[in-house]
Amino acid sequence: MESSVRPLDRRERIVDLVRARRRVSVDELAESLNISRETIRRDLTELAGRRLLRKVHGGATLPELQGEGAFAVRMGERAAEKRAIARQAAQLFSPGDTLFVDTGTTTLAFAEELARRHELTVITNSLEIAQIMGRSGNGHAVYLLGGAFSEDASETLGSLAVDQIGTFHAAHAVLTVGAVNEMGLQDFNLEEAQIARAMLRQARVVTVLADDSKFEQHALFPIAPLGKINRLVTNTAPGAELSASLREAGVEMIVAAVGDD
Repeated sequence: MESSVRPLDRRERIVDLVRARRRVSVDELAESLNISRETIRRDLTELAGRRLLRKVHGGATLPELQGEGAFAVRMGERAAEKRAIARQAAQLFSPGDTLFVDTGTTTLAFAEELARRHELTVITNSLEIAQIMGRSGNGHAVYLLGGAFSEDASETLGSLAVDQIGTFHAAHAVLTVGAVNEMGLQDFNLEEAQIARAMLRQARVVTVLADDSKFEQHALFPIAPLGKINRLVTNTAPGAELSASLREAGVEMIVAAVGDD
């Protein structure tokens, strides 16, 4: 017979156990709380969706401490800088251009600006970007990559999406990243890094959109060295060392004026 503890109290106890032990199995939780494994799995799904823990095979661990945060939260961060970068970047493209665009808060702002232009072809793993471009009425052709769907950022990820990227050859790839440093581009999410690497391989010109909070940061998963980038669109120039590395790598740096309409 299952415990009569309220679901809210039970989930708080699960979070406490994960924090205390750092990693717990479904079996351990079921035994500790006198709850069925099916109920524990549902609780873990709920708590993982709220980013209170990370669901792994057979149990749960502490949430990732380093990263960019939930997509909805990041949408409201540095909004003016992202909008300025997006507006500047959209001006780089003309009717007939073909673009890969990956998922990110800055590329979402970019898509809103890009949609005002005409007759572009966009290949993306972002459901929201595909909708923005497809509903614009400006003659854009849109290809939405299939794959495993991630609800947080409304994106497709995984091997299916990567394989589909390989069926396209685009003139441009427009990418967001978690970090830009002397070693190159990096990301906090393995699957998003895989998407970015695949798009980069299939494009002739690579444009990176990154606000200055990404400069001199370090993330776990490499995307590409600086020499693979053609253009960096940002809101302010990085420090002397990174600027020198970008120049040495032949990267064109485009600085957007924040607040400039």
